[in-house]
Amino acid sequence: MDTILTIVGYLAAICMVCGYLPQAVYTIRTRDTDGIALPTFLLMGFGGFFFILQGILTGNVPLVITNVITTVCCVVITMIKLRNDCRRKNG
Repeated sequence: MDTILTIVGYLAAICMVCGYLPQAVYTIRTRDTDGIALPTFLLMGFGGFFFILQGILTGNVPLVITNVITTVCCVVITMIKLRNDCRRKNG
């Protein structure tokens, strides 16, 4: 049963990373954040951070790896979004 749980964990990690990376790559390349809701990415970033903590505390490596990658993506997207919103407001 532990092997099945580990496989499911790694499959979930692959799906999550493959879901986040295209948005992060698109946002980094185009700097287009018009369709991004800031509260959503802030909450997803905090959620990822707490999953990292949970993964560390439980020794769940797939959970840690997945959420480090997705949290970094959220932080990058959030920073670009904040910069764009600030420029739009001041410009």
